[in-house]
Amino acid sequence: MTRTSTLASLPGATSPGAPRPLADVGVVVLTQGRRPDELAAGLAAVLGQQGVTCDVVVVGNGWEPTGLPDGVRGVALPVDDGIPAGRNAGVPHVSGGLLLFLDDDARPAGPDYLARAVDLFAADPGLGLVHPRVEATYGEAPTRWVPRVRTGDPRRSSPAFVLWEGATVVRRDALLAAGGWPEVYRYAHEGIELVWRVWDAGFSVRYVGDLVALHPPIDPARHATYHRFNARHRVWLARRNLRWPFTWAYVATWTLVQLLRSVGTPQGRASLRPWTAGWWEGWRVDPGGRRPLRWRTVWRMTRLGRPPVV
Repeated sequence: MTRTSTLASLPGATSPGAPRPLADVGVVVLTQGRRPDELAAGLAAVLGQQGVTCDVVVVGNGWEPTGLPDGVRGVALPVDDGIPAGRNAGVPHVSGGLLLFLDDDARPAGPDYLARAVDLFAADPGLGLVHPRVEATYGEAPTRWVPRVRTGDPRRSSPAFVLWEGATVVRRDALLAAGGWPEVYRYAHEGIELVWRVWDAGFSVRYVGDLVALHPPIDPARHATYHRFNARHRVWLARRNLRWPFTWAYVATWTLVQLLRSVGTPQGRASLRPWTAGWWEGWRVDPGGRRPLRWRTVWRMTRLGRPPVV
């Protein structure tokens, strides 16, 4: 199960590289080619950004991008190896000290999205990754898009220890120091490990309540695969990143949370079967890549209100 990140062989993958101009933003848009209208809207929003220079590639996961706007290049991956691997594959093809990872159904809400992100990183050299506030393109935004145990006001900014990945802005040096997107997950929870490892590399991660991205309010729990991966990857997160006793405390907490969420409805009870299968798979299958968080990182997370048990 152990996989080597696509970024592992790049210069600077084990330590921050030379400073790069922050006003140059590399944009990696990931798509399977199944949402052409949404992809076009996302690219239009990126190309309409003001005050920055964008270097844009569209990574086709198992698809060759076609019909792209002028100035946008395509990177075709013959096989879909998952979302994290697709994002990593785009990084060598773009320049810039900052990177925007954009899903094909997400887009910046305004033309100053990247310019404002650039200002945030320029003002704080220790800032490694920015999580935007996400608004729904229709209906109401799910509370899971706010990376706090108690959601509160979505417009309030705060440190972040989990991640909605659809329009992530990250300092390139922080991404490389963290080892890139963890490809073992393929789908679901790769953002949590990335955030933990960005913190562990000495950078900070911030949820910015007035930096807005747009995304449809699709419920991932509609698929049985989601429930299986949700359980399996919670276990893998603990096994790859945490030391005893946090390994067991983290898994135990989320097991209890899942059980409490599931018993109240027929749909919830039906989800327990794939969830339980994923939970056992998480323990049976070695995810590899173990690199426990430093104790100083665990203390930093705890001091900021999110110890690695929830």
